[in-house]
Amino acid sequence: MENNYRIAALGGKESICGFSSLGVECFPTDDAAEAAKTMHTLAGNGCAVVFLTESLAAAMGTEWERYRDMPLPAVILIPGVSGNTGAGMAAVSRSVEQAVGSDIIN
Repeated sequence: MENNYRIAALGGKESICGFSSLGVECFPTDDAAEAAKTMHTLAGNGCAVVFLTESLAAAMGTEWERYRDMPLPAVILIPGVSGNTGAGMAAVSRSVEQAVGSDIIN
């Protein structure tokens, strides 16, 4: 049986438009409620990876974190055009610490 997983990007248009050239489905939005609905739809429709801008994740509050303990989709925080807030690296650090039991990144 072959799995055809999808990859998506959520965030401001100027932050994610380049992903489309790599075959990533882009969902441009700056609205947290719309992003939460889109994320829920993507999770229910076999999306394996969702790239989410740090600024949109901050606007969504903890809504995006509900997918942290789920096998799919993997939510990867990325910096937007406004710059890096450090939230993406903090999320990776938390995931690594959870997986290995120790903070080996910092």
